[in-house]
Parts: sequence; structure tokens; C-alpha cells
Amino acid sequence: MAIQHNVGLSLIFRLELLNSNTTFGKLASIIGEAGGDIIAVDVIRVTRETVIRDVTINVSNRDHGKQIVSALETEPGIKVINVSDRTFLMHLGGKVEVTPKIKVKNRDDLSRVYTPHVARVCEALHEDPSKAFQLTIKRNTVAVVSDGTAVLGLGDIGPYAAIPVMEGKAMLFKQFAGVDAFPVCLDTKDPDEIVKIVKSIAPIFGGINLEDIASPRCFEIEERLKEELDIPVFHDDQHGTAVVLLAGLINAAKVVGKKLENLKVVVVGIGAAGVACSKMILAAGVKNLIGVDRPGILNRNEKYENEMWSWYAAHTNPDNITGTLADAIRGADVFVGLSGPGVLTVDHIRSMAQDPIVFAMANPDPEIDPELAEPHVRVMATGRSDFPNQINNVLCFPGIFKGALQCRARTINEEMKLAAARAIASVVTDEELSEHYIIPSVFNKRVADVVSEAVVEAAYHSGVARRERWDAGSSNIF
Repeated sequence: MAIQHNVGLSLIFRLELLNSNTTFGKLASIIGEAGGDIIAVDVIRVTRETVIRDVTINVSNRDHGKQIVSALETEPGIKVINVSDRTFLMHLGGKVEVTPKIKVKNRDDLSRVYTPHVARVCEALHEDPSKAFQLTIKRNTVAVVSDGTAVLGLGDIGPYAAIPVMEGKAMLFKQFAGVDAFPVCLDTKDPDEIVKIVKSIAPIFGGINLEDIASPRCFEIEERLKEELDIPVFHDDQHGTAVVLLAGLINAAKVVGKKLENLKVVVVGIGAAGVACSKMILAAGVKNLIGVDRPGILNRNEKYENEMWSWYAAHTNPDNITGTLADAIRGADVFVGLSGPGVLTVDHIRSMAQDPIVFAMANPDPEIDPELAEPHVRVMATGRSDFPNQINNVLCFPGIFKGALQCRARTINEEMKLAAARAIASVVTDEELSEHYIIPSVFNKRVADVVSEAVVEAAYHSGVARRERWDAGSSNIF
């Protein structure tokens, strides 16, 4: 089955029709002949001569929708007033807003939330800036920061085009973990300027979620911000993907009866996510890990201009094998794809070890069509929602930030990420675990709480939590 980028695209056609018994029949016939599928019809307004209807039609893509418009416009008695995309309608005016927690009902309320009494709170913060975690939105607010250079599978589309994605991220923070988040899209690609801007806005935020920043600049930006800020900085494209991947791998290994330390894992696509996933897999105990990118297997015989590839070659591929993916994957237990469509073939899978595990996570088109791979694999996972075992960062970032903010962690370290991965895996019980269910649903309400609790414990255990365990959040005014 060919995977379409726009499966289930629904368009709403607002049409003015002659008020006749035959007009709607003609309409339905034209749409059907053009390959459209009517899924809803709503009457908007009726007069003696005309009726205005909203007709919702499933189409394969936007060009298909334009073809239907052209077909309808040639029919007497049918006028196309407007065509709306249901997805676009959800974005009208943006998807997030700021809502006050306290209502100002009278003059006394006004004087306390604003002038003159707010001055007392300002003075308290001037004397002790750390009280911002108690007395301002800093305690539960994250900046979702992007420069728009690596958005979804779209690439460098700029800060304006990145806004809808960052808004969506902010929505998910709130819905899944109760964390307030705000999109911050920067009109610069200069790492120095990005670091400077984020540091400048950091006082109002309790954490920084970096998003859709192209490799290799994302490594430098994250590392510098982690060093120069005392709040958590987390590049979700790297570490969120890595955490959820490891959660899935933990459970997939259980399904096939193998131990992590005995697995041979091949990772294809050694960019930001590939490096982070590899580091996480190594931290979890895997010893035999091989990375493959355009030059082939990353090995210690070669010199790479990409510094991260040099690091990778020095810390992976224990037998220092060379060659192509075909050489790397022979006898492998696990394939992890973070590259693009068509990279993995059935012949590759057939050369893997018994009960192969395949994580084909390129989005929207995986490295291999899941239906093509299914007869040859034991466990299959992708980044898509329309196949089982979706590796989705939503399982990670809301809970990991919720936990980090609750304990006022200075950073999000490896211990916290490993704890998050194990917590996600634990949500799938032994009774539920199967080839088609190694990872919980993104709508499982337990996930964010389980992850945040595990992250808090790891933060205290590793010494990066600043909030005393007995601190219930009350403010000491003296």
C-alpha cells in the first residue's frame, strides 16, 4: 500500500444550489465521478430560489479538491462560494490563548494584582529572584523555541511557517500535563543570536523546549544553553524521540525474549535524533550498535567533517566493520530508522536475526511500508498514528517537563531521561504487552503522571532538584 501524505483530507465546500429536486443529485454525481466522497451535508440558508449548503468531502489531496471545484463550476445551478480545509479552520486565530487564573472583580482586587500592592511582590523578587518560582508563572511555564529550519518533514520553512507546529506543541503541554507553554519562533539562524535571545527571555520561563532546529547547529545551541542557564533545556527532536524509542525497545525486547545488552542494533540516519537515540540506547546497556548514513557505516578508519559523526564512530561499532546498510544489518536484532522512505528493503529484513525488530520512524513516509515489512518482522513500530506502535514524542515531553518543573530541576540529565523511558514502558502491563502493543497510546492519561513521578525521583537522586521535598509551594514573605 502506498502511504499518502494527506490521507483523510476533508474539505468543506460552501455551495449555492438552485432549489430544485434534481440539483443535489447532479451535485452528488459530479463529486462521485471526480473521486470525492461526501461525508456530511449541512443546510446553511434556504430561500425560494436557492439553498446554501456546506458539503464536507473527503479528497486525496488539495489538488484533487481543486479538480472537484472545476467540475462543479461547469454545472449550471451550482455555484461554489467557498472551500475550507477542516484542518485550516482549527488554526484560525491561532490555537492557544492566555487566560487569567484570578478574576478582577473590584477595585481592591485590581490594587492587589496590579498597582499599588504588586510593588511589594516586585520588591520581594528584587531581593530574592529565586522566589519567581513561587510568585510568578515561571514555576509552570515553558518556552517552545524554534528557528523554523527543520520543521516536521518540511525542512527549512522559516519562523512564520513554524508557528502552527509550536502552537500545537504548546497545546499538548497543557492538555497532557497541565504545563503552560508559549511558542517563540525566532527570525534568525545564527546560533550566537539564538543563544543570546533565549538567555534574555529565560527569566520568565521555567524551562526551554527547543524544537525543529536543524542539525548540527541544534547540538551547539542546546549545549551552550544548558551550560549558561540554570533551568532545564531540552531539544525534543533529539531527546524526546530517544526516550520514547527506548521505551518501545525495552518492551519489544521483552516480546522477543532478548536482553538489551545482547542486542545488535543498527541505526540509519545519524542526525540530531539519530545521535540522541544512539546515546540513549547505549546508556540503557546495548553494546553492539552500528550507525549508517550517506557515507555508509560510520567507522574509525574514516575522517569525517561532521564532528558528531567522528564522535559516533569512536563510541559505536565495536568490531569497526565497514560497508553499507546491507553489511551492517546482517544478523542484526533491531533496525532503527531516522532517515527517509525506501531505505530498508525486505531483503535487508530477511538478513536480520530471528524475530527482527524494526523501528521505521521517518515521517510521514517510513523507511519501509509497514504492510510490506509485516510478514517478515516480529515487532514493527513507526512514527505514524495510522499503524500500531507509534513512537510519538507526546509520550515524553509533557511528563518530563512536568516533573522537572515540579522539583525545580536545574537541568534534564541522562538519569531523568532513562527514568522517563522506563516509566513509559511500564505503563504497558505484562498482560497487555504484545507485538502490536509495545508502547502506550498518546491518549493514555496515566503516562504524563507516571513519567513526571519517575523524573522527579531521578532528579532528586542525581542531585539536580532544587525544591525541598517538604515544600508545598507556599511563599515565605520574609
